[in-house]
Amino acid sequence: MRSIWNGAISFGLVSIPIKLVNATESHSISFRQIHLADGGRVRYRKVCELDGEEVPAAEIGKGYEEADGSIVPITEDDLAQLPLATARTIEIMSFVPAEEIDPLQMDAAYYLAANGATAAKPYTLLREALKRSRKVAIAKYALRGRERLGMLRVVGDVIAMHGLLWPDEIREPEGVAPEASVSVREAELDLADALMATLGDVELGSLKDEYREAVEELIASKAGGAFEPPSEAAVEPAGGQVIDLMAALEKSVRAAKASRGEGEAAGAAAEGAAEVTPIRRKRAASASASAPAPKAVGGKKSTAASAKKTAAAASKKTTTAKSTSKATASGKAGGTKSTSAAAKKAAAGSKKAATPRKRTSA
Repeated sequence: MRSIWNGAISFGLVSIPIKLVNATESHSISFRQIHLADGGRVRYRKVCELDGEEVPAAEIGKGYEEADGSIVPITEDDLAQLPLATARTIEIMSFVPAEEIDPLQMDAAYYLAANGATAAKPYTLLREALKRSRKVAIAKYALRGRERLGMLRVVGDVIAMHGLLWPDEIREPEGVAPEASVSVREAELDLADALMATLGDVELGSLKDEYREAVEELIASKAGGAFEPPSEAAVEPAGGQVIDLMAALEKSVRAAKASRGEGEAAGAAAEGAAEVTPIRRKRAASASASAPAPKAVGGKKSTAASAKKTAAAASKKTTTAKSTSKATASGKAGGTKSTSAAAKKAAAGSKKAATPRKRTSA
């Protein structure tokens, strides 16, 4: 990678020669302005406002515009004479915990490469000291004509530097927070926590710029002469007022689970249960009263019914046998009187049955 700045890290009395390399790159697609009538490219030319002539780069300098519109010229020699100790030095001022740095201050990122064999030892010493202390270094440096603030931290086996905005460059969030007083219920917080847990973690390396890929495909298709207008993606309207926050959270949790393949069986069961129409009791009772009872044919119900009948018959026989034995026992205990009386009654009955009835004459 090409270095954009050469200097040294000042770590107390230790000086570490380094090269500054860009740690990030932009993949955004840039377009040129063209004349729609003939497709010719439209270019910008730097023209002097006083004489209207185009000015070459060698004749262009710097100037500061006053409030009244007047220009104060500033030359490179004027800037070079200013006492700037960090012109070629990254001066470390202190070491602080990383959590003390507000992410709002983060700016451009750079890699610091050891410049030469002699820089390897102090470079490694600073890297390992940062690792063991679990802190970051706050430093000053000068780049592109101005002094800047930076933060040094360890990334893998290299030292990286993040440009930081000066504290007075961070604006206060005045008038940004909602003015109305709003209370959030515990149930809403629980649903929000459930949604956060359902979304889970994401592998940052898997994220990609899908819009840029679509633009690249569009350019390739138009350049190849096989352009087909892409189908418009359905975009839900945004910015509307949320009517039911709880319902929106619950729907979001279900959608997140469905996208992750979770809760499909539960959702299908819930949908199936919702489609079942229950039978009313009154209709069921009337239907059972009017319809004759079906006969049990085969199966487990008929077997159970027959078993019940067999058991009832057996119990009936047992009861009859018990009553008969009781009657016999009581007869024996009654003695001769009861036996003779029973014999007399039997004889009288047989005598009556043997005597024929007399017919009456008309």
